[in-house]
Amino acid sequence: MIPPQEASARRREIEDKLKQEEETLSFIRDSLEKSDQLTKNMVSILSSFESRLMKLENSIIPVHKQTENLQRLQENVEKTLSCLDHVISYYHVASDTEKIIREGPTGRLEEYLGSMAKIQKAVEYFQDNSPDSPELNKVKLLFERGKEALESEFRSLMTRHSKVVSPVLILDLISGDDDLDAQEDVTLEHLPESVLQDVIRISRWLVEYGRNQDFMNVYYQIRSSQLDRSIKGLKEHFHKSSSSSGVPYSPAIPNKRKDTPTKKPVKRPGTIRKAQNLLKQYSQHGLDGKKGGSNLIPLEGHEHDFRVKHLSEALNDKHGPLAGRDDMLDVETDAYIHCVSAFVKLAQSEYQLLADIIPEHHQKKTFDSLIQDALDGLMLEGENIVSAARKAIVRHDFSTVLTVFPILRHLKQTKPEFDQVLQGTAASTKNKLPGLITSMETIGAKALEDFADNIKNDPDKEYNMPKDGTVHELTSNAILFLQQLLDFQETAGAMLASQETSSSATSYSSEFSKRLLSTYICKVLGNLQLNLLSKSKVYEDPALSAIFLHNNYNYILKSLEKSELIQLVAVTQKTAERSYREHIEQQIQTYQRSWLKVTDYIAEKNLPVFQPGVKGFNDGLEELCKIQKAWAIPDTEQRDRIRQAQKTIVKETYGAFLQKFGSVPFTKNPEKYIKYGVEQVGDMIDRLFDTSA
Repeated sequence: MIPPQEASARRREIEDKLKQEEETLSFIRDSLEKSDQLTKNMVSILSSFESRLMKLENSIIPVHKQTENLQRLQENVEKTLSCLDHVISYYHVASDTEKIIREGPTGRLEEYLGSMAKIQKAVEYFQDNSPDSPELNKVKLLFERGKEALESEFRSLMTRHSKVVSPVLILDLISGDDDLDAQEDVTLEHLPESVLQDVIRISRWLVEYGRNQDFMNVYYQIRSSQLDRSIKGLKEHFHKSSSSSGVPYSPAIPNKRKDTPTKKPVKRPGTIRKAQNLLKQYSQHGLDGKKGGSNLIPLEGHEHDFRVKHLSEALNDKHGPLAGRDDMLDVETDAYIHCVSAFVKLAQSEYQLLADIIPEHHQKKTFDSLIQDALDGLMLEGENIVSAARKAIVRHDFSTVLTVFPILRHLKQTKPEFDQVLQGTAASTKNKLPGLITSMETIGAKALEDFADNIKNDPDKEYNMPKDGTVHELTSNAILFLQQLLDFQETAGAMLASQETSSSATSYSSEFSKRLLSTYICKVLGNLQLNLLSKSKVYEDPALSAIFLHNNYNYILKSLEKSELIQLVAVTQKTAERSYREHIEQQIQTYQRSWLKVTDYIAEKNLPVFQPGVKGFNDGLEELCKIQKAWAIPDTEQRDRIRQAQKTIVKETYGAFLQKFGSVPFTKNPEKYIKYGVEQVGDMIDRLFDTSA
């Protein structure tokens, strides 16, 4: 049981807590009542506010709508007024721009194009909105007049400012690629920059707004004329320069050395001048192969005059193998070669100019038309060269044919640039140069074959044979011709290869053409040898015939050795050099046999018939020395060698005779028979082959 005291205390504690809870509950109840009252008040306020907002909205919305309508009306009025102003402005375009259009675009292109833009918009407006109005016809007429004025201005600017490129500038442009010391590129300014910009603006307007392509025809016609005239001017420059000074010159680029103007010789790619140079070196240095650097054998005394005469005749004779080689021919060749290079450079420059002015999709066609006259002129001149070469072959004028070689070589070297320049042009345009190259290769191959045949079939004319047994002009001409081919080995080889149909010609073109050229040279030399053998029979004296063959064979061998011809020959005939040496030795031996009729008189087998033997020796010695003194051996080394060999043989035979029988008393007057001492005989032989002795 719980004690009474504890129960009483517990009850009071519970009663206190209950009292507190009741107080808290009373407080909460009062708070809820106040909250309800506040909520009712707030609801009342919000309801009142909502009512007022609805009243306000009902009052403002009509006002807002009315204001919005007023603003829209105002905007419509402003737009209408603006449209009216715009429309009205079209009616004033004609009167506002007529003066400008009438005066033209010269000097005021920007303003003029602005007026044309206004006129064009007026035309578009009236076409869309009032196609029957007189105003449309008026602005249309004004637009056409303005367009014609722009076309006229385009033509005028191109005509007035397109200038022929001077030959000097073209030469500097051509030589610029090879001039490693050049500090700056040579550039061409076809049109002043300000003019170029005007031309570009007009062309773009005509394409975009004028719907006109006629100006492109105007452009290519004007530029075509300038290109053609520039190239022809270069050709005339060569002719004028050659007539005054012999060699055309081009001043150095002006901007490089303004204080010290100089001249530089034009590079002459591939010009054949060897025949003239050899003749010149010969007349100055005797063709000794040292001073003048010639490939020929030294010639002395009367032989000098004889060879100069032969070379001169060869150069000037209209029917000789080297006929017609003169400075004018060289000038024509040089001029043509430079004109080809000039065409490439000028055409490249023309395309750069055209690309700025002509629309892209019209550029190739316009460029094709632009270059036709100049290109056709070059091709026609090239075909004329082929035609002249063809006629020259008929006349056996192979010198003229040689002009084809440097030209053909240059055309083939230039072909990659040609092809690049002509990209996009018509097939007929692209095929012109390959066609000319084919024609030149064909005529060149024909010339080579005819030259070989001419060497083989050259007639044995007794009056044309050198009386002293020296080198025949046929030999010198043949060697000169072959030596000139050295500068054009690839060209000549390609000519011969072009006539072949075998597959190896295409598979191994370089090696194949080299072998063909070697075979050709060997053929010419073989034909020459056969002809020389035939010609040698014209001589009645076998010894003179041997000297003649010796001189010619020796000349051929030395010429081959002193040039690259021997290497070319060796490609197909490795024993050619040895063969010529054997031929030379055979002729020396044949010549030496001519002295047997002298030495036989005193040979031991014919003794002791003293008086007749010695007398026969004396007479034979004197006769041979007299005859052979007039013969010629141009090669000093060979001449000394043959003299020495003959002197040794004769002196030994004669010395042995005198030693054995000189003291024999075969006569009362021994001096009548023994006229010469051994050394005297040697001196007489030393004077052989020397008319001055």
